Amino acid sequence: MKFNIQNTFTKELPADPIQENTRRQVTEACFSYVTPKKTSNPKMIHVSDEMAKSLGLSETAIASEEFKNIFTGNHVYKNTQPYAMCYGGHQFGHWAGQLGDGRAINLFETVYDNKKWALQLKGAGETPYSRTADGLAVLRSSIREYLCSEAMYHLGVPTTRVLSLAFSGDEVLRDVLYDGNAAYEKGAIVCRTSESFLRFGSYQIFPARGDVKTLKTLVDYTIKHHYSHLGEPSKETYVSFFKEVAERSLEMVIHWQRVGFVHGVMNTDNMSILGLTIDYGPYGWLEGYDHGWTPNTTDNTHKRYRYGSQPEMVLWNLYQLANALYPLIEEAEPLEAVLENYQEQFPEKYMQMMREKLGLFSSQELDGTLVSNLEEVLQKIETDMTIFFRLLSSISKDDSIEEAIKKIEKAFYTPSEVVDEIKKSWENWFQSYIDRLQNETVSDEDRKEKMNAINPKYVLRNYMAQLAIDDANKNDFVLLNELYLLLKNPYNEQPKYEKWFAKRPEWARNKVGCSMLSCSS
Repeated sequence: MKFNIQNTFTKELPADPIQENTRRQVTEACFSYVTPKKTSNPKMIHVSDEMAKSLGLSETAIASEEFKNIFTGNHVYKNTQPYAMCYGGHQFGHWAGQLGDGRAINLFETVYDNKKWALQLKGAGETPYSRTADGLAVLRSSIREYLCSEAMYHLGVPTTRVLSLAFSGDEVLRDVLYDGNAAYEKGAIVCRTSESFLRFGSYQIFPARGDVKTLKTLVDYTIKHHYSHLGEPSKETYVSFFKEVAERSLEMVIHWQRVGFVHGVMNTDNMSILGLTIDYGPYGWLEGYDHGWTPNTTDNTHKRYRYGSQPEMVLWNLYQLANALYPLIEEAEPLEAVLENYQEQFPEKYMQMMREKLGLFSSQELDGTLVSNLEEVLQKIETDMTIFFRLLSSISKDDSIEEAIKKIEKAFYTPSEVVDEIKKSWENWFQSYIDRLQNETVSDEDRKEKMNAINPKYVLRNYMAQLAIDDANKNDFVLLNELYLLLKNPYNEQPKYEKWFAKRPEWARNKVGCSMLSCSS
């Protein structure tokens, strides 16, 4: 097994001079060297065949003992030094100071087929940034990250990815609901992959400490290796850099809204500088369409990161990044212009995305009313978002109102409640929708094909992930592999997997892991 190692991060950025793996404040450094913790009995559970190919790894390589040992932290690849990154961040709107890779250890950077990848283990032991934690991860959160990373990629959402999922062979103590009932769970390790794991908090930490020198070093490095098309570092280049980060972040959150994904923990340390979805914790997909839903128990009171607020939270986080970059630019106006542009662009891009979901390929003045009325009626009765938009493609221009409602009826959790005022609201909306379709020149068949290309049939619902977790805890990985294969083609019909095109079962409504989740992992 051979990697083309090109460790620019550790070669070009300042390292923590202290070599001891002790919890501490790390200053004037972007990372600390740290060795993963050796595990007692590692076992590889699953490997992403696509990601392995993207790294140039053969089937023989991923089946080897060397692969298992490297990607469970038991062996350090030759001529490399693993490290943990230093960063800060705002958590739920409050500055938290130094955070850093508390349970993530970067192994190395490698280049294959002219593309660079950073490989990182999550759950491989403590680092100087672990604070009071142990740096480990458990099977349930690791399976959720493993499946979701690849599911998001195939949905067309910008995301980090994964290479492998493994048992550590060790037991890990966790309090799932933070209610004082800690219990031992199976330990696991995920190898995550990305062009870079830099996040907004990577830049925030330095100006917060008055360290503009290291801030400039890191920003210049980022531009050189990830935004090189912007040119040599200068004040103008820094503004262009911020503008592109904002554009990428907007594109990312529009995709989230499109597929009904809720991140759950949009703190600034969980915002990728490349506009990728990063750090899969208590995430979820909308079951019933609800702008106020959050999957995170920690966020249940204030719902800061609820589905309907995600675009606004991206903007808030961009404000914090602008504040971090200000010492390099020393002018507020160009940064404010970028933020204002985000605010102007979001409604336009959101409307375009919703038009596509509705199969409207021309622009009409009343489309905004059609969309807002739909968002209102969808919340009058519990209606499954994924199923509704997928079934909507079967509506014909010639359908009657009754026929149209019948075609999407499967999306209602309680169809018997579609009566009186609720029924009237749906009838009014479908009348407007079918009238609007008359203005489209696209045939019903072509429209269906285009709608089905952006409205997924299958998403990783929390109850599906939980079923795979339950089986995996019994050393049964059949369902894990089935979901992995299913989610590779989320827009395809896949008749053999039709059972997964279904609403959340009632038993899962309030079950731990199926409705709300904590940050415990």
